[in-house]
Amino acid sequence: MYKIPLSELKQKIAESGKISATELEIKIKSKISELSGLISEEGAAHIIANELGIQLTQSTEEKLKIKDIYAGMKSVTTVGKVVRKFETREFAKGESMGKVCSLVLGDETSTIRVVFWNEQVDLLEQVNEHDILIIKNAYVRENKGGKEVHLGNNGEIEVNPEGVVIENVRQAMTTFARKSIEELQGGEEGVEILGTVVQVFDPRFFEVCSECNKRVRESAGAYTCETHGEVKPLLSYVMNLVVDDGTGNIRGIFWKNQTNNLLNKEETDMGVYKENPAKFEEVKTSLFGEQFKLMGRVKMNDMFNRLEFNVQMVEKADAQEEIARLEKVE
Repeated sequence: MYKIPLSELKQKIAESGKISATELEIKIKSKISELSGLISEEGAAHIIANELGIQLTQSTEEKLKIKDIYAGMKSVTTVGKVVRKFETREFAKGESMGKVCSLVLGDETSTIRVVFWNEQVDLLEQVNEHDILIIKNAYVRENKGGKEVHLGNNGEIEVNPEGVVIENVRQAMTTFARKSIEELQGGEEGVEILGTVVQVFDPRFFEVCSECNKRVRESAGAYTCETHGEVKPLLSYVMNLVVDDGTGNIRGIFWKNQTNNLLNKEETDMGVYKENPAKFEEVKTSLFGEQFKLMGRVKMNDMFNRLEFNVQMVEKADAQEEIARLEKVE
């Protein structure tokens, strides 16, 4: 099953004309009840779409627009303009070295990250920003709530193909819509909330593969990735806190980069707290009562039956900016 965001999934079903948005919500709840709560809203929506004969995605045999690419797809072909190309990074893989490079590809519908591993990196030597690429035989993975394209073993690229023109590229969403916490339902993207920190949890530390960023297993001092074997791991972490805006509260999930931004810390600083958790108590105390503007996406955690806010950007609240916002509304 492809990973289609819930809000987009519902929109696709309603736009088919076979069921209204209101009827869909009722039918989803009925389906969950029918299956004794052993299915998520996404799963129920997929079943309903299948029952109504609604095709949610294009065949991967077609050349897909970037907005129509979803995690879980294989043998994908797409075309776009290189918006940004990142530097190649080398890493240790057991006794040998590996390398990885990525770029952001865009068309008129959206943008997406494309990742190249090891010998595939050589394909990018002649690729520059603003070039047009056709990506062939790729697969799509989910990464921390987002999606990214990986070139398959038999993958290919074609640079600046004759006759292919992309005039405008729709950049990734950089504006976020302010909402109150009580408005959130789950599945929304591009959301901004303003809240006061009322609860702070200790960060959770774990090691990840330096090649694919997946968690690794440790045994007798050696770290093993299920995909890349024995690797030299990188330190990663995630931190949770609860913010309240007067209408409700929600748990914010801060992965490594956003934890660093929230606390104004670096990986080396966080490593100290891993070795001595007691030192983090002062940091926790300093956060209580502070106001932050959080930007990101809302998801339902089915295991705990609660909404969570996956933070993509975090900023300290600006009092003058908020006063100006209120005056504009009035």
